[in-house]
Amino acid sequence: MNNSKGLQKERIIYTTGIILLSIWFGASGFLEITKNAAVWDRTIQMGYPPYFITTLGMAKLLGVVVLLIPKKIGWLKEWVFAAFFFDVIFAVISGYSFAGISETIKPVLAFVLILITYISFRKIYPALRVPLNS
Repeated sequence: MNNSKGLQKERIIYTTGIILLSIWFGASGFLEITKNAAVWDRTIQMGYPPYFITTLGMAKLLGVVVLLIPKKIGWLKEWVFAAFFFDVIFAVISGYSFAGISETIKPVLAFVLILITYISFRKIYPALRVPLNS
């Protein structure tokens, strides 16, 4: 019974995290592919080429779609979590290099949200244990 309550708590954390990540990365991806001035101009000033910004926006939207598919393609969700981790790590580095510590707050918050959601994902859907020598 206690394990059931723990799993239910993890499902709530996971579902909330997926919703928040979907809003966060969905909005970001949409703003990037629509060339919204608030995102586009700043990213161009950082030195990123336009094709990279558009590609990143499309990848974020595809990642959101994958995360929203319930109980399917767990291996692909692993890749989406990894991609989002890398995205926010590079956002921290780019933001800090461009404007200082104040530009790192949002990506660090996103990093924490991804981490909490991923930990819940792993508790709900434990990875298969496969020996390294097989």
